[in-house]
Amino acid sequence: MSNYSNDPGEIANLIAELREEHRDLDEAIARLVEDPSVDQLRLTRLKKRKLKLKDWIAYLESQLIPDLDA
Repeated sequence: MSNYSNDPGEIANLIAELREEHRDLDEAIARLVEDPSVDQLRLTRLKKRKLKLKDWIAYLESQLIPDLDA
């Protein structure tokens, strides 16, 4: 994930892909939470992955905001 272009279009596409993965993880986590025999380690790893995606999305979105000279 660390190799990306500075092209705003490519960054926007990457953000869209990451948001989709984030959504998929959210759904998977919701299903696993309902299962009483869920593997807690797996659930924890999925939640950590989801948080990393959220942070990465926020970072990439900040790259799309132009720097303003003060």
